[in-house]
Amino acid sequence: MHVSLNPEIEFLYSLQKFGIKLGLENTINFLKHIENPEKKFKVIHVAGSNGKGSTASYIASILMEAGFKVGLYTSPHFITFNERILFDGEYIDDLYIKTFIQHHKEYIIEYKLTFFEVTTVLAFSYFAEKNVEYAVIETGLGGRLDATNVVTPIATVITSISLEHTDVLGSTISEITEEKAAIIKQDAKVFIGKLPDDALSVIERTCTEKNAELFEIEDYIIERDDYIELYTEELDISKLDSPLFGEYQRRNAALAILTVYETLAMVKPHIFEAGIAQVIQNTQIQGRFEVYRREPTIIMDSAHNPEGLEHFIKAFRKIRPNYSKSTLLFTALKDKAVDKMLHLVQNDFDSIIFTTIDFERAFQAAEINVLLKQYKGQIIFQDQPSNILQDFLFQAEKTECMVITGSMYLLGAIKQDLKILQ
Repeated sequence: MHVSLNPEIEFLYSLQKFGIKLGLENTINFLKHIENPEKKFKVIHVAGSNGKGSTASYIASILMEAGFKVGLYTSPHFITFNERILFDGEYIDDLYIKTFIQHHKEYIIEYKLTFFEVTTVLAFSYFAEKNVEYAVIETGLGGRLDATNVVTPIATVITSISLEHTDVLGSTISEITEEKAAIIKQDAKVFIGKLPDDALSVIERTCTEKNAELFEIEDYIIERDDYIELYTEELDISKLDSPLFGEYQRRNAALAILTVYETLAMVKPHIFEAGIAQVIQNTQIQGRFEVYRREPTIIMDSAHNPEGLEHFIKAFRKIRPNYSKSTLLFTALKDKAVDKMLHLVQNDFDSIIFTTIDFERAFQAAEINVLLKQYKGQIIFQDQPSNILQDFLFQAEKTECMVITGSMYLLGAIKQDLKILQ
């Protein structure tokens, strides 16, 4: 899902015809061609099935509050391409993108570089140009052969592991962890969220092989009903909360704090607390239990796999009694465990609408109708999410709520529709 009138960005989107190429050679060669900008700043590399975008944003926000020049690279975007690349909380400007693409277009075409390869190199070039001190880099797909895995980070973060992209990464938790753990470099500092035992054993073995120092967030936190306590040898934060709703966001925030504390030897509780509190303003993060509007209420969440959806539903149940009626607008990409996702949500909404979007990896109408036969009308299919949204806005009572989730691409489409409607 994208919206752009910029011909250079349209050229970038056209590179999606080359699909996803897993491998580092193209990225390494392109970076060498432009004199290796990725070596001009320190990198914190973030991977995970869920929580990597949020955790990367928390880390960037903390570093900004500490006064550093900070780059943040995440994906995908919701409305504009520029959302992927931030310097000190501001999106990359169109002029830099235009100049970069024009300068390197012949090289990009000659070597058939993919969208993500070019975008990654563009981000690194921009960060070097801006004299970034720390760049927080989120992986795209997996880790081992991801285009971002050309950096030598000062810290590696793996937020969570669950079954995803099984056609590419492997069919078991252990296989998927092997792919993600491959971003761990020799003698690195490694920070992990709460992981399944199968994943943890792979991470521990990898750290031993690479002589990497492992920090498990579970060893440093106590989870209370509405906050987290975080304790290290020198740092005590007795009441950690987050402006992003949900207990899983508090864990992501704690993981971000631990990463910065151990990597930079920073013992400044007020900086950590300000970084977490200001994460939305500092990084413009979207789609994390985002209450987009009220009366009637629209909530958007970027949960895109069973683990993420389970976290969201657990948080949503706490506020569900506030609404007279709840509607779920849902879609998913074909490489997700959609059956598991639908079973997770089937009892928490008054009505569930499975929709479709204009995206090559999305479920289409015929496939959805086959999928929904087992639900005997409990979940219905409707296309044109923009029409569904308009009907809700014009017909729903003020006390009703619509939740939009299942795919970040659906959120992007809806956000664009809402922008047009305003």
